[in-house]
Amino acid sequence: MTVPVYLDHNATTPMRSEAVDAMAEAARAVGNPSSVHGLGRAARARLEHARAQVAALVGRPAAELVFTSGGTEADALAVRGCGRPRFLVSAVEHDAVLAAADAVQAGGGARIPVDRDGRVDLQVLERMLAGSDLPALVCVMWVNNETGVVQPVAEVVRLAHAAGALVHVDAVQGAGKLDPAALADADLIALSAHKLGGPAGVGALLVRASVPLRAVALGGGQERGRRSGTENLIGIAGFAAAAAAIADTGMTEMRRAAERQHRLEAAVTGLAAEARLLGVAAERLPSTTCLGLPGVAAEIQVMTLDLAGVAVSAGSACSSGKVKRSHVLAAMLPGDPIAGEAIRISQGWSTTDADIERFVDAWRALRDRLSPAARAA
Repeated sequence: MTVPVYLDHNATTPMRSEAVDAMAEAARAVGNPSSVHGLGRAARARLEHARAQVAALVGRPAAELVFTSGGTEADALAVRGCGRPRFLVSAVEHDAVLAAADAVQAGGGARIPVDRDGRVDLQVLERMLAGSDLPALVCVMWVNNETGVVQPVAEVVRLAHAAGALVHVDAVQGAGKLDPAALADADLIALSAHKLGGPAGVGALLVRASVPLRAVALGGGQERGRRSGTENLIGIAGFAAAAAAIADTGMTEMRRAAERQHRLEAAVTGLAAEARLLGVAAERLPSTTCLGLPGVAAEIQVMTLDLAGVAVSAGSACSSGKVKRSHVLAAMLPGDPIAGEAIRISQGWSTTDADIERFVDAWRALRDRLSPAARAA
């Protein structure tokens, strides 16, 4: 039986062996980190060691880190707990941020437009910041989950702070893969373990010490009163182990991904003149390719490749298994049907050269059979 090719790492990436081992070890231990007896204190020590490892991934003090159930909760806590009455949210944000902002403020606040390659328009942002005296939270993700486009976070932070605004950065896709110096002055930063090679169901929010944060989950006052509930120590152990592993190997993994990305993109554009690579004029994470095939719905492409044993996605994988028109691509290219005709190919730590070769072969067959341009030739 042929092993399927997995190229949907932006949705979730396989767990690293280091994370599996750390979770197994944690599962054999007993003790609540809030208990005062010896076993509880040992559990607390494991928790705080893990906190330091995860915080180090983005160059922040351990005391700033709040463990959550994942990136979605981290985004929601940042937006709903910051106490700001005004939101400026990039038009290409993850649904977790958009939904959280909408829950606090009807309409989810003002949208920061992006250019054709998905980069936020800094001049418009500056005008938006100057347009009101209400304290604002600016939400701009570090790396877009659909296109891999890297946002100018440091410049966003500079503009926002000059106007008295806070900045929340969803760093779920970029952590461990890009230089964390870009996040040095961000006020709030969301992370997720299963994008790094850790387990699903655990994440974190970094909160600058000077930023007040109102708890959304109330109860026993865990996580310094910022997120109540007994910590998922087994998942957190896996998160910390994955963070430590990617801190050592992430840059090497990205260099290899860049080589494979170049081969993949050169191959598909050489095979099909009508193929469209989206976001390519911007800085991109090397592991992500957004590939449009005009005239072929994204859902059809995903299903056809799946039948060929190749797993990719269209848009975000956080929409209850649905394939729908991408709000990210619609913001980049208003009125362009490509927003419903693009797939995402995302590599990870376990991707091989053979995976890319099999994708190209399967995509060639798909294009030759389904593309209107191929049929017209």
